[in-house]
Amino acid sequence: MSEHAMLSLSFILLAGMLCQWIAWRVKFPAIIFLLAAGIVAGPVTQWLNPDELFGDLLFPFVSLAVAVILFEGSLTLKIQDIPGLERVIRNLITIGAFITWMITALATRTLLDFSWSVSFLFGAIMVVTGPTVIMPLLRTVRPKENVASTLQWEGILIDPLGAILAVLVFEFIVSGGVEGGFAASLLIFGKMILIGILIGAAGGLLFGFLLKKYLIPHYLHNISALALVCVVFAVSNVLEPESGLLSVTIMGIWLANSKGLELDDILDFKESLSILLISMLFIILAARMNISEFIDLGWPALAVFAVIQFVIRPLSVHLCALGSKLTMNERHLLSWIAPRGIVAAAISALFSIRLEYLGYQDAAQMVPLTFLVIIGTVLLQSMTAGPLARFLKVAEPENEGFLILGANRVAQVIAEELKKNNIQTLLTDQNWSAVTEAKLKGLAAYWGNPVSEHAERNMDLMGIGNLLAMSPHVELNALAAQYYRLEFAPANIFTIRNSQPNSGASEAKAAFRYSGRILFGDSITYQDLEQLLQQGAEMKTILLTDEFTFEDYLEQQGTARVSLFAIDTNAAVHVFTAQPDFTPKAGWKIMALAAKKMIVPSSESE
Repeated sequence: MSEHAMLSLSFILLAGMLCQWIAWRVKFPAIIFLLAAGIVAGPVTQWLNPDELFGDLLFPFVSLAVAVILFEGSLTLKIQDIPGLERVIRNLITIGAFITWMITALATRTLLDFSWSVSFLFGAIMVVTGPTVIMPLLRTVRPKENVASTLQWEGILIDPLGAILAVLVFEFIVSGGVEGGFAASLLIFGKMILIGILIGAAGGLLFGFLLKKYLIPHYLHNISALALVCVVFAVSNVLEPESGLLSVTIMGIWLANSKGLELDDILDFKESLSILLISMLFIILAARMNISEFIDLGWPALAVFAVIQFVIRPLSVHLCALGSKLTMNERHLLSWIAPRGIVAAAISALFSIRLEYLGYQDAAQMVPLTFLVIIGTVLLQSMTAGPLARFLKVAEPENEGFLILGANRVAQVIAEELKKNNIQTLLTDQNWSAVTEAKLKGLAAYWGNPVSEHAERNMDLMGIGNLLAMSPHVELNALAAQYYRLEFAPANIFTIRNSQPNSGASEAKAAFRYSGRILFGDSITYQDLEQLLQQGAEMKTILLTDEFTFEDYLEQQGTARVSLFAIDTNAAVHVFTAQPDFTPKAGWKIMALAAKKMIVPSSESE
């Protein structure tokens, strides 16, 4: 038994990682693969049984995991990021929630003949969208800032509020209906809101104080945040059941909007932890599904899903966005995206068991219906939201451009050639004359320190996803490489050598060790490129064909030509490094710095 449990847990972790990796490779939302893995492991093969594996710890684990995910999401909610959107967000979590609740309940009652009590409870559960599905979807779809901010705030705030609404409806049902239900529900609502806000604010105030006074060593920041979030969630739930989600959300928002707190490391840790938890949760809850229960629901259940997707969400968004700064296309995309996630699944499972015990037989159908909506919204929106965003022209450009540290001659020549090939670049330098010269050539350039707060606020990195550190200053290259590792990911940080480190240059060796991938090869330095330009070398773009292959190109390559970039047939840019991870093929283009006397094939385009 213990060996099977160990294997099951290991499988969940491995399957989660593989699903995330496959999603990254094919540029598709990971949720689809996670659901598929859970269904195959659970109802299809019967290999994974979460109830047997976790026992009574299943729902506490799910609740704590959701709390951590909510806290991580709320840490990114800065009020300064939503100017002009406050009213839309407020409307969505109030008016929009009410519309969703009422119409969903009516559709469920009409189409599936559920009792009014179960219909209203299901409607309350469908109010919840949540960050477990919104965040991964946003990473894939990449909508413009107004849409992304609105969805992010709505998804995080509606989670605890939707859970509270579901609790109120449940308490109304078990309190005997109209006579005793309103008073009991109103009292519970007041206690949940009060305790949730007070405990959350206290947790945020305490942790912020500990950080500001340096009472926690840096290496304990992450684990301390995790421990305190779990304690805040548990204490709040003990004082008033189901108020914990609101508490951790308030705690995260409090910290995010507190001045003088450095939360980048905590955010990085929590983001990684959230990816792990989301992966586990979707596999675990998908494995609990019973396929026969889906079949028993029949076509009316699909009709309920259609009403939620095609009627309720568009109606809610367009009413809530009246008079806002959102464009019509942004509203259309918002109308399409509202996937249900883990919180809806957990709440439906919990309350269906309780209602069945009280004699509501149709409550058993609430769980498969909830999962039908979860799977339907996730699959449909994951597969279509990206193309729809691009069609509506409300998607951010792919982060394939280059931030080039340095506006020197070498950097300018490279930026000009990249621009000729429709590749976005942004030069940055503290030398005013160099930046001015670059701008006169039609190149985008930023004057200032690229690792300063001013740059963080004013340097537009939209469409930029790579760093080329090409300054002649080793230490500045290393500093920028470290600064942008989290922004662009380590694999997209490239630094050129300035001189070969030797035993007498320990500082240079130490700096270069943390400078990312080596640009253009081990033997190429900034000074080499500068000297080639002084000798009259030019940038050339060479087209590979079946007649002139990459092997032919390499045979011609000598000291008078330096390979810099390769552009594949999909217009994606690959950087030549000391250890290139690609092999150019026919149809690819090679960008190289070559001496004028160098012979190139007739297929070359300059």
